[in-house]
Amino acid sequence: MGQRISSYQIEGAANLDGKGDSIWDVYSRVPGNTFKDTTGEVAIDFYHKYEEDIELMREMGLKAYRFSVAWTRIMPDGRTVNPKGVEFYHNVINKLIECGITPILTIYHWDLPQALQDEYQGWESREILTDFTRYCEVLFSEYGDKVPYWVCMNEQNIFTSLGYVQKIHPPKVSDYQRFINANHIASLANANAVKRFKEMGIKGQNWC
Repeated sequence: MGQRISSYQIEGAANLDGKGDSIWDVYSRVPGNTFKDTTGEVAIDFYHKYEEDIELMREMGLKAYRFSVAWTRIMPDGRTVNPKGVEFYHNVINKLIECGITPILTIYHWDLPQALQDEYQGWESREILTDFTRYCEVLFSEYGDKVPYWVCMNEQNIFTSLGYVQKIHPPKVSDYQRFINANHIASLANANAVKRFKEMGIKGQNWC
């Protein structure tokens, strides 16, 4: 038995220890964008309660835990590494291993750095290929010896269609050509991640 979550859904600590804004941080602050105007600024406060939460997972008998890393906790502006963010996920992974729970790391679960969205429209620009690949390299380097299973992007077709066609997720537009462009570039980013995973000799399995 296992469990799956995204960082924005549970971590909270939206602006602590150097974390930057993601597109979801900004989007959820706009009245009317989310159910009852809820945000992930506190969520279940996993950032501060991860140890007791993981102990509860052990009591429940969970054998695997798929979690996502917040790009803006690792790199607040999408590029500059934040040591406190890197340390947080080391602590989470170490606690999971201590409790006999297999960590499954999702690299991207929809929380694009707002800085990159502002600079070049995020997934609509090929400039993101360099930034996303660098982000992946940092994760592979830091956690590659401890995480046996990796997922590159959570539901790529869903996050691009909800954001670029149905207009109910950031960036909240409805333009089929922009959807095609963003989805294509996300596919290229996915391919680059798999390539670097292999080139860096990471021993785990990549489920991209």
